[in-house]
Amino acid sequence: MSLRKPKNPPPWEALVLVAHYLDPKTLAMASCVSKSWSLAMSLDHVWQPLCSSRYPSLSNLKISYPAVPYHRLYAIGLTASKRRFKPPSKPRLSLDNLVFAIELSTRRAPIFTIAEPASKINNVQGNQVFKFDIDVNYLDCSPGIKALEEIKITWNVVLKGWEAVFTMIDCEGKLSSTAAVEGWFSEELPSPGCCSSDAGSGIVADLKVDFSADLKVERVSVGMLRCIDWRYVGIDDGLRYLQHFLLL
Repeated sequence: MSLRKPKNPPPWEALVLVAHYLDPKTLAMASCVSKSWSLAMSLDHVWQPLCSSRYPSLSNLKISYPAVPYHRLYAIGLTASKRRFKPPSKPRLSLDNLVFAIELSTRRAPIFTIAEPASKINNVQGNQVFKFDIDVNYLDCSPGIKALEEIKITWNVVLKGWEAVFTMIDCEGKLSSTAAVEGWFSEELPSPGCCSSDAGSGIVADLKVDFSADLKVERVSVGMLRCIDWRYVGIDDGLRYLQHFLLL
């Protein structure tokens, strides 16, 4: 059985009356039926209560810009809210693409230099956060560090194939006899290329060195923290940040 267009479409008054009982999505769909339906479903007094209840600040713009219809204000408000809460895209990088290169030295001699694929390093909390523990006990050449000795530490993230590098930490500091507590290093990371460098990224590179009783390095922990709550960022968030600097 074929559907036929009714010979007598509903009168204008009926369309306007029904429009007051429709939700925004149905109003938008009904406005596509015909020109008369579009006019009835787009009236300001139909959209004004909808716009005022959901987007009151946009609704108030009608005072300054009376020519802008309420259905248009509602539409841009809906688009803005969808963009605001749109889930981030999947990162183009993976841990398989990265190598962590870490170097620790004193004025006397180098302590250790390692370059490990990120995917093979022990990840804390089961691949949930961007924090990694690197065991350096196997490095027999690592000498002890004297109390109050100045050390230099560098952490670079290298794109696999040595195509690009991004420096996470490059700093100097001193360790006291309580090195297990004071073996922390951190530097605020620069903002991504899409933002002003003066704004800051709100992300800190974090590195902790664990020592044995005789001040030999046993383990190095690296990660990325949010400044706002000092929690480690997720793996995907860390990868999304790094791809701004490693991928062109």
